[in-house]
Amino acid sequence: MSNGPVEKDPEDWTTGDEPMTAPQESYLRTLAREAGEDVPGDLSKAQASELIDRLQDRSARLRNG
Repeated sequence: MSNGPVEKDPEDWTTGDEPMTAPQESYLRTLAREAGEDVPGDLSKAQASELIDRLQDRSARLRNG
């Protein structure tokens, strides 16, 4: 039995093709600034989620470097 919520792949989200939310964009811009990357402004919710995951992983590696 799982202790937490089951994560759904962003590709399977029913609203994944909608524009990213304001909180996603804000957090994404913070992560991107830390990673020295630019964020396209026209990402979908699913694309933003995937980029957030990638930048979080990269940020953790940079901090633990």
